[in-house]
Amino acid sequence: MSFLDQLNPQQREAVETTEGPVLILAGAGSGKTRVITYRIAYLIEHKGVMPESILAMTFTNKAAAEMAERVEKLVGGLSIAKPVISTFHSFCVRMLRRDIEAMRIPSATAGQPPIGHTKNFVIYDESDQQAVVKGVMKRLGLDDKQLTPRTVLGRISWAKNHMLDPQELYLQSADPKTEKIAHLYEEYRKELRKANALDFDDLLLDAVRLLKSAPQVREYYNRRFQFLLIDEYQDTNRPQYELMRMLAGDRHNVCAVGDEDQSIYSWRGADIRNILEFEQDFPEAKIIRLEQNYRSTQNILQAASAVVANNIRRKGKNLWTSRQGGTKIGYYEAPDGENEALFAADHIAKYLRAATEHGETPRAAVLYRTNSQSRLFEEAMRRYGLKYHVVGGFSFYERSEIKDLISYLKVIHNPNDSISLLRVINTPTRGIGKGTIDTLESLALETGLSLWGAVGEAIRRQLLPQRALASLKSFQQLIEDARAMLAGTFEEQLTSPGGTEFMSSGRQSGEGTEEGASPTRDGTAVDDATAFDPTEFGNFSFDFGAAEINEAVNGNGVSPTEHHNKAERGSAPPEPQIGSTPHEFPTPTVSTADILKFLIDRTGYIKLLEDEDTPEAFSRIENLRELVNAAMDSRDRAETLDQFLDHAALVADADDYDARAQITLMSLHAAKGLEFPLVFLSGLEEGLFPHSRTMLVPEDIEEERRLCYVGMTRAMDQLILTRAVYRRRYGTDLPEASVPSRFLEEVPAPLLEELGTRRPSTTYVGTGAFARQAGRSPAAADSTHYSYEDEDQSASWHDSRSDGRIRPPAGTSSDAKPTSPARPYNSIENIAEFFASRGKKFTLPKTPLAEPTGKRGFRPGQKVRHPKYGEGTVYQREGEGEEAKITVQFPRFGLKKLVEKYAQLERA
Repeated sequence: MSFLDQLNPQQREAVETTEGPVLILAGAGSGKTRVITYRIAYLIEHKGVMPESILAMTFTNKAAAEMAERVEKLVGGLSIAKPVISTFHSFCVRMLRRDIEAMRIPSATAGQPPIGHTKNFVIYDESDQQAVVKGVMKRLGLDDKQLTPRTVLGRISWAKNHMLDPQELYLQSADPKTEKIAHLYEEYRKELRKANALDFDDLLLDAVRLLKSAPQVREYYNRRFQFLLIDEYQDTNRPQYELMRMLAGDRHNVCAVGDEDQSIYSWRGADIRNILEFEQDFPEAKIIRLEQNYRSTQNILQAASAVVANNIRRKGKNLWTSRQGGTKIGYYEAPDGENEALFAADHIAKYLRAATEHGETPRAAVLYRTNSQSRLFEEAMRRYGLKYHVVGGFSFYERSEIKDLISYLKVIHNPNDSISLLRVINTPTRGIGKGTIDTLESLALETGLSLWGAVGEAIRRQLLPQRALASLKSFQQLIEDARAMLAGTFEEQLTSPGGTEFMSSGRQSGEGTEEGASPTRDGTAVDDATAFDPTEFGNFSFDFGAAEINEAVNGNGVSPTEHHNKAERGSAPPEPQIGSTPHEFPTPTVSTADILKFLIDRTGYIKLLEDEDTPEAFSRIENLRELVNAAMDSRDRAETLDQFLDHAALVADADDYDARAQITLMSLHAAKGLEFPLVFLSGLEEGLFPHSRTMLVPEDIEEERRLCYVGMTRAMDQLILTRAVYRRRYGTDLPEASVPSRFLEEVPAPLLEELGTRRPSTTYVGTGAFARQAGRSPAAADSTHYSYEDEDQSASWHDSRSDGRIRPPAGTSSDAKPTSPARPYNSIENIAEFFASRGKKFTLPKTPLAEPTGKRGFRPGQKVRHPKYGEGTVYQREGEGEEAKITVQFPRFGLKKLVEKYAQLERA
């Protein structure tokens, strides 16, 4: 049986239409990835197309790896060559590593190298970019509090996504702020050029510039790639669109796959017009709609379609599914954000138990509009003793110790990378202070050298005190030794008269003057006193998973970039082409893992952490070992240092998703492309979802509605929508009443089932099937109540009753006290524990807190006076003792919920 027989009629038409431009409008869950992979297999098996002449581009490493794996299963035995399946950024990196020097222009100064980036460029991440902007602003005397580096970078990124250079941005500016940003943009570009660095936007822009400015390069790629497939076409920005047009050439064999109803990335430059106006770009294009959904039940699909149908900018589809009926859409209205999170945790706990009893593999997701909402859900999951996975949390490569070692590697790879050099020049501490660094930066500015060049110049001209010069020589020697190891000339340095003397293990002999210091060129200093054994790394395994390192971008082991030997290594072997297999790469003499071990040994990094003797320090040591193991995996794939660094720079939050996790907490943007049997869509309140920033622009509201549609269509079997009647917002002393999201009103009422008892309240907004309530009286709380003030609930969910209340486990009295009382959700201990679990440092304040003032024991009906809100009446009391909360009605300020011991209330 042919694999084509596994397709429905619309999918088969999309696969077999191979000539000319094709736009496939693929609804949510309609088998988009299957169509792309089967189309590639059809081209190879039935049309006789050479695999290496097919290029497929998508947005995440995970999606690219999944496509490559599926194609391999379909046609793996037909050819050794493989199609190129890559993310946009990874493909551009490989293209630039191969040909970026074609854009260099001769220098006007005799004897100077050409102007422009070289093949050993580095990729700057967000923190590197901010450091560049901060340095430029400091040099120009601009206040980074009035105009923050993040704001500047946001505008620069916007300009790049719209393909505007600094001059064009300046000409379009309508206010002094934008003029300043245009000037900073120009200086930012100069700094990146001097450091031989590119940011993420530059990867796309320079690839487009390369194809436009170098006809021979463009012709090579037009000949090479005869068939082009673009996944998630609705999310492409202007540079990606231009890249596609340039690669398409005259053949126009472009297959764009996307869904305008899932275009949710305008904030990072995505232009929905690319998919809406595809026929204008390619008049001969054929449009094919995939409308059969294989994921969700009919109720979920009908509800999601009803919401997105309120948008105007769409082509329209009629999605349907064979999974008729299904559970109704659940709706839960919580008194506050804490209760909302606990309800989700309680429901998920019951679901996990039921699924396990039936022999099913449970998977649930909690989706939210902003990452800041995750804390309450994390707290709730911990209260129930549930293991969960957070996507978009503190990335492995963002941890300080990992960034330190990555920065060392960047400097070894490209010494002109001044941002990375500034990070490591005194890390660990080696006696190079702020005064020395200021002198080096001034020298670099005066001479036009990079910071690395200024280090050499300062040493040559003896411009610093002897102690500072000794520290600089030590650092310079460390980097030069590592570069010599990489180039394969370190052995010659060891035996040369002027070289540093090392023992066979690579450690220096002799006494040191400062712990952790590195050897100087004249051999006068220093034993780093590091009890480091490189073999101790051998017992650790670090698997990044299929979505990250182990799966190559094109699925057959090809690393994200091409291998290029550095000029200083002498004559280079022929460069393998894009799509080559690892066996075509020469294995480096010294691997990245060897360099990392050398750096850790010479800098004494682990020794210093061991001396700290804290749990946090040992956790950081484990992270360093994981980094070395990641580098060893890279060595096994014959990747070079630049390829390892490219991977570290291109890892995205979406690649952090763990398909094995039973519970996943993630933002709606990160959930795109995933599916779960149970989905909670939380925070459906005006100002939160839709977000307050989008309320005034119709196009932005439409994107928020598309985001809601994406969230709803992640659910396979059960979808639950939640909101909080009161929610604490930034900058407010007390929780504020919320208004239900307009998206709730757009869900057909017959499809909704309320979870918990909803009681009427006094204020409604809207007249639709789902009237939008403005807050609720605290007295109208649902019968199901979950509170953070309840004791630990990790076991109590096993004995829940039909009314939904939390009960103590069987065999215990209802008033039995737990052995370790649970802390309030917002206690300082809980907050510290939360940050520690995310890999961030949080120090408990040592200053004793002032004793709260004010009377205690207020009861409903009593008149009270508050220093800020004036006189009011106690409406409700919750709990007793230290954590008692009271709700007070103030005539001028409405209902306010206060913790009694901090409220400073007096009897009126």
